[in-house]
Amino acid sequence: MTDHLLQVRDLQTRFNTPEGTIYAVNGVSFNLQEGEVLGVVGESGCGKSVTMHSILKLIPSPPGEIVSGEAIFQGQDLISMPEDEIRHVRGAQIGMVFQDPMTSLNPVLSIRKQLTEPLMLHLGMTKKEAEERAAELLAMVGIPNAKERLKDYPHQFSGGMRQRAMIAIALACNPKILIADEPTTALDVTIQAQIVDLVKRLRDELGMAVIWITHDLGVEAGIAERVVVMYAGYIIEEAPVKELYKNPQHPYTMGLLASVPRLDQRKKKALYSIKGFPPMLYQKPTSCPFAPRCQFVVDRCLEENPSLETVGDGHRVACWVDTETGLER
Repeated sequence: MTDHLLQVRDLQTRFNTPEGTIYAVNGVSFNLQEGEVLGVVGESGCGKSVTMHSILKLIPSPPGEIVSGEAIFQGQDLISMPEDEIRHVRGAQIGMVFQDPMTSLNPVLSIRKQLTEPLMLHLGMTKKEAEERAAELLAMVGIPNAKERLKDYPHQFSGGMRQRAMIAIALACNPKILIADEPTTALDVTIQAQIVDLVKRLRDELGMAVIWITHDLGVEAGIAERVVVMYAGYIIEEAPVKELYKNPQHPYTMGLLASVPRLDQRKKKALYSIKGFPPMLYQKPTSCPFAPRCQFVVDRCLEENPSLETVGDGHRVACWVDTETGLER
């Protein structure tokens, strides 16, 4: 399939701070197909959220700066789009569920106000039409007595209900892409499962594409069709979800998967832990950023940063070493 809904190419974002420049995103490229669920995984600080915020030009400037790259959506580059134009893309064509349901909703505005505003702004609905649609949206995401709950404020909703309200706001204008930025992080596991099932059902009903950002590989396995793994502002591996879990090729991906508890292991053993710490990105890496923590490191890893290379059908990895043989590729 060659017609991509979203094409991101060589995206680079940095932050200029009093301590120095932080190279947060360093040449990220990926595609998103219509109706696809793309998972983005990696530990905190690897650039997952900054990448998606950059695509929608939500990076605060200063200190943030999108240095280069493009994000082609329906033939237009979102990165170079003027602010008054991209404002009509956000919410209307690309919806976003932000990281923390406890703080993402405005505490001084009612749920009604926060749901009806995008409907009136982007779709030109009257106040009455927007309120009717808002009640439908709350009911669609599983909030009971939706019409009565519209008058409530965020503090009157539980964490799970706030997250559902956030999803309802993101879906208000029937966007073509939903970006979910760690939407289950602050929720208990039963509510997490409900939110995952809800997004899967809505994806099937509405036909939208989803970018699901998380550090939880267990959640990603249950929702994504394809996964990209990020480390130090780079994509270091990309593969269909079953292939990635069955045959990880990058040492970092292998470490992430080994650190997840498994129910099919008969013998109890300690969870794997990746040694060392992620790099401080005050300098753009010129060698492999994972090399100081890698068990397969060779001299070339310390001299040159590998690019993504194809190793299988839809499977790409940025590593100088074949982890199955221990030999250089």
